[in-house]
Amino acid sequence: MRYGGAVRRDARSGGGTAYAADTAVAGTAKPAPAAEETPIESVLGPYADLGGLRSALKEKGITFELNYTGEVLSNTSGGVKRGTIYDGLLKLDVDADLGKLVGWNGATFHVSALQIHGRGLSTYNLENLMTASNIEAVPSTRLDELWLEQSILGDKVAVRIGMLAADSTFLASDYAGTFVNATFGFPAIAGVALPNGGPAYPYTTPGVLVTLKPTDALSFMVEVQGSDPFGDHSNNYGANFRLDGSAFVIAEGKYSYKIGDLPGAVHIGGWYDGDNFADQRFTAAGLSIADPAGSGEGKWHRGNYSLYAMLDQMLYHVPGTDDQGLGMFVRAAYSPPNRNLVDVYVDGGFTYKGLIPGRPNDVLGIAGAYAHISGDVAGLDRDTIAFTGTPMPVRDYEALIEATYQAEIVPGLTMQPDFQYIFHPGGNVADASGRKIKDAAVFGLRFAMKF
Repeated sequence: MRYGGAVRRDARSGGGTAYAADTAVAGTAKPAPAAEETPIESVLGPYADLGGLRSALKEKGITFELNYTGEVLSNTSGGVKRGTIYDGLLKLDVDADLGKLVGWNGATFHVSALQIHGRGLSTYNLENLMTASNIEAVPSTRLDELWLEQSILGDKVAVRIGMLAADSTFLASDYAGTFVNATFGFPAIAGVALPNGGPAYPYTTPGVLVTLKPTDALSFMVEVQGSDPFGDHSNNYGANFRLDGSAFVIAEGKYSYKIGDLPGAVHIGGWYDGDNFADQRFTAAGLSIADPAGSGEGKWHRGNYSLYAMLDQMLYHVPGTDDQGLGMFVRAAYSPPNRNLVDVYVDGGFTYKGLIPGRPNDVLGIAGAYAHISGDVAGLDRDTIAFTGTPMPVRDYEALIEATYQAEIVPGLTMQPDFQYIFHPGGNVADASGRKIKDAAVFGLRFAMKF
């Protein structure tokens, strides 16, 4: 798996973007995503009902949604080698309102599965930290999320238990879902720090999510789950239900507001992982890892953490529309430099929905991200140069800019040309020949279909 963050769940299934500050409780039992007419139904008409199956299941409280995302990506310059790849993701979601189905009021059941195929551009061509595509992962057919949720006290409290992915709920911006690069979902500072990328796309771990919503404007979420989706076992099909190893705890508070007719939201959160993490520069004896007199292994630190903040804000609302206009997001995060490759991370961007007259559902977006390589990692590079006398790049940062346009062809089908420019792939590291990996220009075309 390439690191750089998994995408939030809506973007996995086509890159859709929300354009209002969502005041709903993320963990609250609510109508299943496919309970309302899916966009493709308006095009397929009665054929979308599959001979009456869909409507019959819906009457019983069972809904399903099938999404396919495919893309061609090409790095025309830079990276470790130039090339063009195709990758794709087929995702099935099934939801059940247990109140309708069996009379269990306030309860919801969800299961989803993934079929991932193709070659990843970041894995084979770029070797960068912020993965170029949010659907890139090891090809596999696997279980995704599987959970049962109970809502009580008028949806003010919800408890979800099962196989959970942290990226489905946390660090998720309302305005970042349009972008293709994975770091705009679960950000790179988390993906490179957690064991095997942590409980984020395409992996889940057993856990519990508790959501509190004391007011319409204020909500709190905390999730406790397994840290390593592999542990001591393979996890080829997403069915590793074991609670091995350390715990991963993530919590987030959200305050939603409006300035006139412009919605916004502030998120403050953090995570803690109880695993052991190696020092990035020094051994247990206090020597540099590069020092031939030492063990060559970093001393162990118990636990790791990150603190983050996020702002979503609509800047302009087109009068007479529900959600057309200009929105922005900004996120920032910090992790301790002695046990992390990336210690400071910042991203942000702008999206405009309905910019072109007559195309109300198209989205134009531009965003950027910056991942600072910790001073301890850079210090180790300098130590290595000093002890070996061999010139090598000193790691400093990776950054990117992305420009994209998501065009609705018909309801339920989008095409999305995309451009990314990646500065210092891998944080300014050397390739196999010892030369610094050059900045990379990536062009792509994504299509997504929702049924």
